[in-house]
Amino acid sequence: MANQHTIQQPVSLKGIGLHTGQPVSVTFQPAPEDHGIRFQRVDLPERPVIKADLGMVMSTNRGTTLSYEGVAVSTVEHLLSALLGLEIDNVLIEIDGSEVPIMDGSARFFVEALQKAGKMPQQTEREILEILEPISYLDPESGSELMALPAEEFQVTTLIDFNSPILGPQYASLQNIKDYPTQIAPCRTFVFLHELEMLAQQDLIKGGDLDNAIVIADRLMSQEELDQLAKRLGKPSIKVEREGVLNTTQLHFQNEPARHKLLDVLGDITLVGVPIKGKIVATKPGHKANIEFARLLKKCLLDQRKLRNIPKYDPDVPAVVDIGGVMKLLPHRYPFIMIDKVIEIDEKHVVGVKNVTINEAFFQGHFPGNPVFPGVLQLEAMAQAGGVFVLSQQEDPGNWDTYFLKIDNAKFKSMVFPGDTLLLRCELTAPVRRGIVQMTCTAYVGSKIVSEADMTAQIVKRAKEE
Repeated sequence: MANQHTIQQPVSLKGIGLHTGQPVSVTFQPAPEDHGIRFQRVDLPERPVIKADLGMVMSTNRGTTLSYEGVAVSTVEHLLSALLGLEIDNVLIEIDGSEVPIMDGSARFFVEALQKAGKMPQQTEREILEILEPISYLDPESGSELMALPAEEFQVTTLIDFNSPILGPQYASLQNIKDYPTQIAPCRTFVFLHELEMLAQQDLIKGGDLDNAIVIADRLMSQEELDQLAKRLGKPSIKVEREGVLNTTQLHFQNEPARHKLLDVLGDITLVGVPIKGKIVATKPGHKANIEFARLLKKCLLDQRKLRNIPKYDPDVPAVVDIGGVMKLLPHRYPFIMIDKVIEIDEKHVVGVKNVTINEAFFQGHFPGNPVFPGVLQLEAMAQAGGVFVLSQQEDPGNWDTYFLKIDNAKFKSMVFPGDTLLLRCELTAPVRRGIVQMTCTAYVGSKIVSEADMTAQIVKRAKEE
């Protein structure tokens, strides 16, 4: 695995927002390991930060918009595509407006700026999402279909078809990410003339310029209509120089529209958060479909993380917290002590052990002829492991209780039987504040995940007896 990278020095560029028409500056700043990609709105008093993550996607209408606590940054896809294409993992993007500048409608200017800043390796290895089996998404409304397939290297192929006699079917392919700066980054966005008219009428492309998009003339227009459109865009008179293309800009590639769609796919899947080892095939992609497909990839990533996090259990190694320590921290007693010891604990996670035996009291009434460890008691065992974690960090640790507030995303994936050893891994998902504890918990038997859940609990100090 390669290591993470950031940039060597800050670099800035300026442009105009496509829809706002407002001037905006972007500054890329170096960032530490595991920082990821984050936007900071430096034009606002509190300088809020928005993580480039699928959970922050607010809209996919005419571009991808990220939002956090009411603060948004829109049209992020070309900039994100440049970062993925250059394999830059950690960067803080300071921006003094609500929209990333459109530049020339491609990723070229972002790539050139980042290359000028230089790329710097870091100490931590990159986490990789490896595609081990096909993952597919189909949007029946648009016909967009995206698929990820196993492959030795990251590859992307896009196919477009707008049922247009002017812009026929095209495909583009990126076989090696090293080719991104020259083969994909310069490819500009494109728009059909009927869409351009509609957007102009809705006042949605205040920063639109015939130099930052390829306009496909999908209907005949008189010179008078062309002049009116030019006036609406605040541009000199325009004309159709050759069949199908409204402006006089030469295409960089014959299949530039398909290559730009590939650029967009890369920008949107950057929000998965890690590089991908596999081949992506996208047919008629669009931002909405790209994001929904990326959510499937993110779910696969989370599943792989859980399997990578299978605790290593060596019975010969002494417990970090033995059963005596467990009983000092937790108020539970027979028959409701659901963990036997703790084998790992640090500032973020804990691993507890539950040895399941036929002597469990509940087996007398729970499927006595076919003893199966109840799923809800697996959740209780997870909660007790989490309880040991958080209570061990409190002053006067033996005088606190924990109470469930919420259980989300509980899943039971495999049955647990007498003779199994449950390994219960719980990890904080947010700092403990005001006694509120949020953890994601997974139970393993051997190499299998048997259950998992996201839990929220509250710790409460017991009142002292008089």
